[in-house]
Formats: sequence, C-alpha cells, structure tokens
Amino acid sequence: MKRALTLLSFGAILAFASTQLLASGNAENGKKKAGTCFACHGTDGNAVDPQYPRLAGQYDEYIQQALHEYKDGRRNNAIMKGMDATLSDQDIEDIAAYFSSLPTKLDTLQGHVEGDK
Repeated sequence: MKRALTLLSFGAILAFASTQLLASGNAENGKKKAGTCFACHGTDGNAVDPQYPRLAGQYDEYIQQALHEYKDGRRNNAIMKGMDATLSDQDIEDIAAYFSSLPTKLDTLQGHVEGDK
C-alpha cells in the first residue's frame, strides 16, 4: 500500500511538472502583442504578398522557434531581428499561440513561395 501511494504521489508530481513545462501562450494576449506583425503578415495571419510567410494555422512550436532564431541571429533578417528584439519569451509564446490558432487560407504553395511565378 505504501509503495502504491509513493508511485501515485510521484505520478502526480510528474504530471504537474510536465503540465508546467508544456504550458503554451495565450492567444488573446498574442493578438494584442502582434500588432506590428499585422503590417506584413496580415491581421488574420494570411499575408497576401508572397515575400511574407502566412502564419495562420502554422505550428505553434515552429513559430516560436523561428522567432527565437530571428531574435538570436540564427536566422538572418534585419526586419525580423528588429521586430523580435524587444519580445520576451512569454511574448513569443503568446504571439505563436495567436497565429497558430487562426484558420489558414493556404491550400497550396503555388504563388506563395518567393521566386515562384
């Protein structure tokens, strides 16, 4: 009985810890924080200019990774580095949650990849 309680307690602690580690951003807060993103990526995340990626419906973790990579220089883009410079980790999580929650209008890459004709 003692062993079962120990295992149950350990499981509860592990579940709580993993929930905290997997906590994601807040889409409502992300919409408020993404104002500067809208000029290029659109308020609905479906940019019409092919030089700007469509973020609507993109994977949350991918958006977070890309924003971190622009911020720390692993991705080299002067505009994005400037946009990301002041974002906190929470801001990035919230913005990613917002754009990933939106419905995408992208059904094919045709005409949406820079250099495509």
